[in-house]
Amino acid sequence: MPTTSYKILIVEDTLAMAILYEKQLASAGYIVETASSLSEANEKQSTTQFDLLLLDLNLPDGDGLEYLERIFGTDLETSAIVITADASLNKAIQAMKLGALDYLVKPFAESRLITTVANTLERIQLRDDLEEIRAVTHDNRHFQDFIGSSKEMQKVYRTIENVAKSKATVFVLGNSGTGKEVCAEAIHKTGPRSGKPFIAVNCAAIPKDLLESELFGHLKGSFTGAISNRLGAAKEANGGTLFLDELCELDLNLQSKLLRFLQTSEVTAVGTSKSEKVDVRVICATNKDPIKEVREGRFREDLFFRLNVVPIKLPDLQLRGRDIIEIAEYFLKKYSLEEGKKFLGFTKEASVFLNSYSWPGNVRELQNTIRNIAVLHNDELVTPEMFPEMSTGVISTSNAAVPHSNQEDESGRLKRLSDIEREAIEERIKLCDGSIPLAAETLGVSPSTLYRKKEDWKANASKS
Repeated sequence: MPTTSYKILIVEDTLAMAILYEKQLASAGYIVETASSLSEANEKQSTTQFDLLLLDLNLPDGDGLEYLERIFGTDLETSAIVITADASLNKAIQAMKLGALDYLVKPFAESRLITTVANTLERIQLRDDLEEIRAVTHDNRHFQDFIGSSKEMQKVYRTIENVAKSKATVFVLGNSGTGKEVCAEAIHKTGPRSGKPFIAVNCAAIPKDLLESELFGHLKGSFTGAISNRLGAAKEANGGTLFLDELCELDLNLQSKLLRFLQTSEVTAVGTSKSEKVDVRVICATNKDPIKEVREGRFREDLFFRLNVVPIKLPDLQLRGRDIIEIAEYFLKKYSLEEGKKFLGFTKEASVFLNSYSWPGNVRELQNTIRNIAVLHNDELVTPEMFPEMSTGVISTSNAAVPHSNQEDESGRLKRLSDIEREAIEERIKLCDGSIPLAAETLGVSPSTLYRKKEDWKANASKS
């Protein structure tokens, strides 16, 4: 990329220095603008996308470090070099930890300025090139049957890609509805066994006295009801993948047989002593804490260590931020087509509810909720009153779907949507130990949105 296409914003309150930096960088071929304060910098960044921010940390209307933390938490794709004096070198180091790419210590020569800016922009270009390559390879919002572009899920996708090529046993952990079977299928489809069988067994859904037969097969007449030979899931999956869901429901006797199978790759059907070799990749899953199950004697420690070669922890939906809306939009489109409805999206109020509700049933609960709406309603936009009564006491009202216990204020009057939104945001910030960037990520909005709302609340409070 030629230097003339790079836009640089200099934030420096000393006019002579700002003019000097601007002249030097403009002579090197960059497009340069200046701001003498953080408020002016905010104004310019709201209308122009800058590639690089040259930021003095000591400014008259605020702390440069706080400003960096704020903009790095937004959707602004701006990188930064900070300018500091010798006495405040520690602040420059803090800025680097926040995400600044380099720093300059006053006074510095023109050559030092030009070299630092050029090197930093080269790093940015390399980073952007890498992102482009990744974008060609991956749809950021979709991976196999997963939907979601959050950082949490991007980590899961990369882990799946890395482990899919190996033969290592995978243990998928996550609460009900988080997509454990979807994860197992993604590993199968991404790896070299994709053309072979994928066999799933829910260990909690099969009576304990029949589970061994379900897994390893049986011979006709080996027990009451065995009216014919049964191959068993392990043999059916030969050459492919065997997925054992809710594994912690296995009794201890069957756990020992599973351990032997994992160690030998041999299957012994019920009713015979003859073993047969099979070639399967085993993926297990549970919604329980396996370490707790081991500690309390319900799960074999040796089996746990044999299975827990590559653990993949699936996050709860409420921690996936923007994914909630992306998943909701996907299911709304899917079920609108199936039901012959005309839905196109969600109102702002409905989106607020989607992001503030805790979704204890995770993706499965969200899926069922959207399907309910598509079946019972028909409009261009989903509104709050269309949401069904939820499992945690969230009910539909004429104004919004809100937590039942929080509908009324101390005087018994129904709260306004803005008050409910504020309570939901403040509660989420509290749950995130006061971290606004983390709270924003879990709510699916940019940190700048939460900072702005907090400033609005403060301004409204001072007026009243």
